[in-house]
Amino acid sequence: MKNNQKLTYFLLRVIIGVSMFGHGLVRLPKIEAFSNGMVDKFQTTIIPEMLVEPFGYVLTVAEFILGLLLILGLLTKQVLVASILTMTVLVFGSTAMENWPVIDSQLIHAIIFAFLLWNLDYNAWSLDSTKKFKK
Repeated sequence: MKNNQKLTYFLLRVIIGVSMFGHGLVRLPKIEAFSNGMVDKFQTTIIPEMLVEPFGYVLTVAEFILGLLLILGLLTKQVLVASILTMTVLVFGSTAMENWPVIDSQLIHAIIFAFLLWNLDYNAWSLDSTKKFKK
């Protein structure tokens, strides 16, 4: 394995982790307002409010935690799968709202997560690669 591939993987994992972490971080202090805002945006969709409101809370915390774990490179495989599933739910919600422009960003995130998952063997610069976390 070449060092350039390890470095590239590391940098891509960190930047997408920062994106997720940042989404969660800025929403945590205003989590209730964010969740209520989602309820307002989804009123004209087929998705019931009883699902939207708690999802706003879960999404904020999930983005924060998934992002942090990606930055650290801890539980990377599981985090990448969870991140792809998160993007799947977000794409469904955006489709229900007919918010087509935002889907591009969600798909780009999903593609990067899938690329990282596909190339997991290059995840050498991470907490996962230490003996303590190897299985």
